Amino acid sequence: MTLLIAIWGTSYTLGLNLCQNSITNAAYEAPTFANGMFIAFGNLGISFGTFVGGAFIGNFGTRSIIWAGILFMVLSFVFIAVRAFRYSPKKVHV
Repeated sequence: MTLLIAIWGTSYTLGLNLCQNSITNAAYEAPTFANGMFIAFGNLGISFGTFVGGAFIGNFGTRSIIWAGILFMVLSFVFIAVRAFRYSPKKVHV
């Protein structure tokens, strides 16, 4: 369990760093505002994730919490892919 927690914590921290970098790049004119929004939405995400996880546990039992994690993982990949596709640099054909 200690190894699992260490891997999870490392992954979470790396994800936060990547998100912070993305936000800083997107709003380089207002870094303080971007940092405030990052913190606010990070807290909102933790609250929402806790709510959904609790709803899964309350309705389906503790063994179903893995499905809530998988749901959020899939949603994360979808949103990352949409952002990468939408904001990718345009390729110039010569």
